[in-house]
Amino acid sequence: MSTDTANTADVRRPDWITEELLGELVSRVPSSTGASWKLTEVYTGEVLVALPQSSPADVERAAAEGRAAQRKWAATPLPERLAVFKRAHELILRNQHKIADLIQAESGKARRIAFEEVCDPPMVISHYLKRAPKLLKDKVRPGMMPLLSSSIERHPPRGLIGVIAPWNFPFATGLSDAIPALMAGNAVLLKPDNKTALSPLFGISLLEEAGLPKGLFQVVCGEGPDVGPTLMDSVDYAMFTGSTATGRVIGEQAGRNLIGACLELGGKNPMIVLDDADIDETVGGSMFAVFGNTGQICMHIERIYIPEAMYDEFRDKFVAAVESMRIEAAYAFGPDLGALVSPDHLARVQSHVDDAVAKGATVLTGGKARPDIGPTFFEPTILEGTTKEMLHGVTETFGPVVSLHRYSTLEEAIELANDTEYGLNASVWTTNFKRAQAVAARIESGNVNINDGLATAYASKSTPSGGMKQSGVGARHGDQGLLKYTETQNVATLKKQVMGPQGKQSFDDYAKQMQTSLRWMRKLRIR
Repeated sequence: MSTDTANTADVRRPDWITEELLGELVSRVPSSTGASWKLTEVYTGEVLVALPQSSPADVERAAAEGRAAQRKWAATPLPERLAVFKRAHELILRNQHKIADLIQAESGKARRIAFEEVCDPPMVISHYLKRAPKLLKDKVRPGMMPLLSSSIERHPPRGLIGVIAPWNFPFATGLSDAIPALMAGNAVLLKPDNKTALSPLFGISLLEEAGLPKGLFQVVCGEGPDVGPTLMDSVDYAMFTGSTATGRVIGEQAGRNLIGACLELGGKNPMIVLDDADIDETVGGSMFAVFGNTGQICMHIERIYIPEAMYDEFRDKFVAAVESMRIEAAYAFGPDLGALVSPDHLARVQSHVDDAVAKGATVLTGGKARPDIGPTFFEPTILEGTTKEMLHGVTETFGPVVSLHRYSTLEEAIELANDTEYGLNASVWTTNFKRAQAVAARIESGNVNINDGLATAYASKSTPSGGMKQSGVGARHGDQGLLKYTETQNVATLKKQVMGPQGKQSFDDYAKQMQTSLRWMRKLRIR
């Protein structure tokens, strides 16, 4: 595989990322204790800025400020609220390269992935600018008694929405999960990961430049156990993206507080290559499906199932393609693979590979760290012969590691794909779309991509995206991606008192009349 082994000290950070800028961004984070966390540039390991750490009291104050701003924002007419996001759409695109710089500095991802991450909030904005007016408009519904009663469905905002964003897509999840909540009239309290707080902070500054009222979009920082419980006690709904283990904790606290929660959790995502697939196209598509964002995508593929007759050809071409990948620390397009987010995460990925090898798996390519490129670089890795006794066989590795498996029949492949506690994403490759749809219907996964790894499903903003089994509860995108941030209110009107016997009518006669009415309304399809 192609690498650039230049000293990481030579990696030049963009000049516009100054100490003054970084100081302005982190000044948005409340910290009454003065505690801080060293936020580093991943490519070099150098400290970028001391990120203030919020205390539980800081979280409570931020929540109170957000609630105060929300009352006025909820009373703002919807067209005025949406106008803010029309302006924000252009501001984000105008600053796309700057945002990508910040994402790369804090996460170490390759330029292509950072640039594409910045595309997500504008796509979300564009979708909900079209859908929000219809979704949030009061809807008149038929009442129980035709002509004499009616009902209005309303969707007022919940109030304060807590968004807990992960480090792998900090800008996309930090903003995209908040945008529909804000459009609906809510305030947002965001907790980004300490490692990747800069890009969402910059994004919030752009939203405020577009006209979002200050104080409406609050940010707190800190380790999950330190600020998470207080945040959950302070909000009216929670949107969480992260591990299944943490999702259970969030879900339990949401249940105790009787608030809603949407949880997008882990995956052990399979890909099935059907026997009529174009091998060259499948190998090419697998590169991003497996190694996009250095494998740090909740929906990325970690298991590939290949027909016995095609296995050797697929394996050899896949290995050759992976070995041609360019790995480099660079604030420019070119490298195919960036860094892992931290030394701790590199150690996790390495432990999964080492465990697999120790238990009998074979490394076809890769398998080791590359400190000659940077502190957290790891080679793209292909394993063969993994089993469920190995960590990588059952647990989400969340790195540039994939296992290849042979199968004899399609029934076997589907059974193997479903043999996991997760159900976030899956991929099917074929030249027969009807056949692929039939296979997709049998896969226990919230998202299934045909002839793609993950992007086609995730970028379909009009369709809900969530997980089955242990991969989550609820969904982002689609109509429910906005409506989940609202309450549902039923305002029913009765124009004349007809509920019960009229005049001297006996209850027996009233009951018979009601039965007759129900039968006729059903026959006439009135209700």
